[in-house]
Amino acid sequence: MCAAHDVSERRACTALDIDRSTIRYRSRRPDDAGLRQRIRDLAAIRRRFGYRRLHFLLSKEGVHMNQKRFRRLYREEGLAVRKRGGRRRALGMRAPLGLPSRPNERWSLDFVSDGLTGGRRFRILAIVDDFTRECLALVADTSLSGACVARELDAVIARRRARPRTCVSDNGTELTSMAILKWSKATGVDWHNIQPGKPQQNAFVESFNGRLRDEFLNETLFSTLGEARELLTAWRDDYNRVRPHSALANRTPEEFHDRHLALAVTNDQVQKLSPGLTL
Repeated sequence: MCAAHDVSERRACTALDIDRSTIRYRSRRPDDAGLRQRIRDLAAIRRRFGYRRLHFLLSKEGVHMNQKRFRRLYREEGLAVRKRGGRRRALGMRAPLGLPSRPNERWSLDFVSDGLTGGRRFRILAIVDDFTRECLALVADTSLSGACVARELDAVIARRRARPRTCVSDNGTELTSMAILKWSKATGVDWHNIQPGKPQQNAFVESFNGRLRDEFLNETLFSTLGEARELLTAWRDDYNRVRPHSALANRTPEEFHDRHLALAVTNDQVQKLSPGLTL
């Protein structure tokens, strides 16, 4: 206004209702360039320190300022510590898995927890063939490491004389350990880790766990770990050989498995006699 209308500063401030001290104010803050550089240097050395710890370190060097001013400089420099993500998990496919079309194409693994009458807790490793719905193993122990899981998988493979194309599991520490990664690489079996918080992506073994809990664990008391192992083995045999499965047209998993193998053999014979014809 002073330049455009050729009036004094007093008249311009009166017209705009502004105090003259506001116009004449000049900041007396010292130059913060050197201080900012020192804060950046400290933050680079102590990358996981927040502004409180850095302020304390700067105070020990003899640079004194209140915490509010330090925090302002700290934020203006963009030095806020980023929160770390979750623990590193084994990388797995994130595309939806299709339904298996034959036995041993995909096995699912999960853990179930239970307790003895004395109060001691133990865990059960369940392994299920997603196509035939067979329970391949129920391993009970107070501690099941990744190495134990790999050893039990080798035992199931030796017993069935076949290995799966894919194994599916959640992101538990035992199932994302280096032992499992090494086993997967050594055997050539793909390992699929479902997304965290998405148990429906491992629906076959989750459904099996519900039956195991409802039909057996909630109905049985175990006094020792040895007794629990014996009863689990008996229940697994009953589940595979006696109990009808509604998803298999009320056939048992073992009957369904045998029928599928018989049909596969018949189709092979038909193919040899009449190529292109299938039953």
